[in-house]
Amino acid sequence: MSKKKAFVLRLHPEVMKKLEKWAADEFRSVNGQLEWIIDRALRETGRLNQAVSSEDETDQTINSDN
Repeated sequence: MSKKKAFVLRLHPEVMKKLEKWAADEFRSVNGQLEWIIDRALRETGRLNQAVSSEDETDQTINSDN
């Protein structure tokens, strides 16, 4: 299982409000929504190694079973 790196992100309050709404609409946490947005952007620009994203998806599946 890969370890995830934590970091602080500061957002404008209005951006955070919109992000919270979007995450709720997609039945995700804000953190999960941010990961999804970043993953999608990296895939679209060809910057994400497919093996890395598949490994993370496996981790998420394993963790959601608990």
